Amino acid sequence: MTTLLVTHDDCSHHVTPPGHPERVARLEHLLPALEGKALTRIEAPEASEEDVCLVHPKSYVDWVRGSEPAEGTVSLDADTHMSPGSYKAAMRAVGGAIRAVDMVLAAEAQNAFVATRPPGHHAETETPMGFCLFGNVAIAAKHALDRKGLSRVAIVDFDVHHGNGTQDLLWSEARTLFVSSHQMPLWPGTGAPDERGAHDNIINVPLAPGTVGEGFRYAYEGQVFPRLEEFKPELVIISAGFDAHKADPLANLSLVEDDFAWITQKLCAIADRHADGRVVSVLEGGYDLGGLSRSGAAHVDELIRAGG
Repeated sequence: MTTLLVTHDDCSHHVTPPGHPERVARLEHLLPALEGKALTRIEAPEASEEDVCLVHPKSYVDWVRGSEPAEGTVSLDADTHMSPGSYKAAMRAVGGAIRAVDMVLAAEAQNAFVATRPPGHHAETETPMGFCLFGNVAIAAKHALDRKGLSRVAIVDFDVHHGNGTQDLLWSEARTLFVSSHQMPLWPGTGAPDERGAHDNIINVPLAPGTVGEGFRYAYEGQVFPRLEEFKPELVIISAGFDAHKADPLANLSLVEDDFAWITQKLCAIADRHADGRVVSVLEGGYDLGGLSRSGAAHVDELIRAGG
């Protein structure tokens, strides 16, 4: 069955200030690295306000929309910015994740990679932060649960930064199992092992600075995979951040392309056993352009292999 590539040119209209790591060039390097692969490319639709309100209050959505400037950029916090086109880009990111879930659940594709921006895993219930406006993967998970009738959705976040937004949005959602591996100490400072959710539905896996692939794999084999097998997800959603790469300028983990291929293969195998192979991967971080493009390509190669 096919692997989807979900993206949209509108995501290049979200412009950040000069020198900002979350920049248009990320997609300009990643998407060419995926050319020629066995992918079915579709355009990400715009989400509706009702979609975003699956996890965010309407007042917050209205505030984000109203914060978009007519020209230039505005700062929502020290790291998170908007330009003309940012709101539509964010709605494409949400809509792309939802469309990927719909097509995978309908068996129109085996799995999907959603290459959009801005990312989403730091956006809390009423707080934009960490380059993120809306909780893309949390919204996709709630869509699968509330609208598509699933009972168990697992979200695995291997971005180098803790997925504090996804944790906040799904803290009380017993039908989800959220896993975040991340460097600690590191911004945003959350993600300790004792942050377990209202229903023991959150697994945080802190990794020490300098951790290499062996340590990363050991942590997943010991702490994550047994819980995923026990949970038996009906859908696996991945927050695919590639900033744990050894070349990334914002952190100090030392993963390489083979490590991202390995974790992808393992998650696809778990999905094969419990979820009919259904996996939706959504781009999060990754700020060294070479590391992002090579790691993203290795990740997508494994999705294609799993869907073949």
